[in-house]
Amino acid sequence: MAPSSPHNTCNAVCVMDASTPLGTALVHRLLHLDFTVHAAIHTNMPEFMFDGFDDNKKLKIFHSDPFDYHSILDALRGCCGLFYTFDPPQHLPAFHDEMMMMMMEEEEVRAAHNVLEACAQIETIDKVVFTSSVTAVIWGHHHPNSTSISHLDERFWSDVHFCRKFKLWHGLSKTLAEKTAWALAMDRGVNMVSVNAGLLVGPGLTIDHPYLNGAAEMYEGGLFVTVDLNYLVDAHIRVFKDLSSYGRYICFNHIINTHDDAVDLARKLTPLPLSEQQQYTTMIPQRISNKKLNKLLMNSTGGDQID
Repeated sequence: MAPSSPHNTCNAVCVMDASTPLGTALVHRLLHLDFTVHAAIHTNMPEFMFDGFDDNKKLKIFHSDPFDYHSILDALRGCCGLFYTFDPPQHLPAFHDEMMMMMMEEEEVRAAHNVLEACAQIETIDKVVFTSSVTAVIWGHHHPNSTSISHLDERFWSDVHFCRKFKLWHGLSKTLAEKTAWALAMDRGVNMVSVNAGLLVGPGLTIDHPYLNGAAEMYEGGLFVTVDLNYLVDAHIRVFKDLSSYGRYICFNHIINTHDDAVDLARKLTPLPLSEQQQYTTMIPQRISNKKLNKLLMNSTGGDQID
């Protein structure tokens, strides 16, 4: 990997997979910021999500497969940075189809390995922003009534044995993939930061989203957090551009810890009968912290606006 250089000299970045909601939003924002963007989408995905940028010479679309090492290299060549995200299919046969979930876990881990290995081979890559999940942080720690751990932050990892035991496949996949990426980044000298995002709320979110497996336990433990797309995009670009960013960043801008919060989210997923729309005032104490990311966002200077 090339020696670290100031990000204000960087003008070409890769977004992979650019066909995800986050990936598409990142491409649009980065083009607005005058970056040259290599948008890497799966080979079977259409390019319509980039309508309106057809005449933008700074947008280059690559049909890339995270399991095809050479197609990853093609998308990364000439870039100084990578924004990497892997979204599991939202409409899987069943959360309890163990064989299917184990296959998805293996695919996500293998994709992370291939992408980080490719980054190590591209001399121009200066920084990788790896999108992970809060589910790679929260599972398998002490009971919420325990006083030994008052808050979870970016130092914590989900327990993979706990995830397997309780079939928390999303947390298992995200934990193993992120650990694989970190191990390879450290071994190959790749400058990487991770953004561990809460549940992305927006169009297309359904009750079938794999993040929601274990939602009741997250809620009761004060660990059910969500994030808006614009906030998540801002966070990714901030940690990429800030030379001081390092390690993991938990990213959310809302916590579901009251009955009204839970009803509002449930209403977005599926309409609730009137009998379920009762009013409660109990607030569950928040047990997860995003102070590290908030500090970075607050310390950004006025001259480094990304809007």
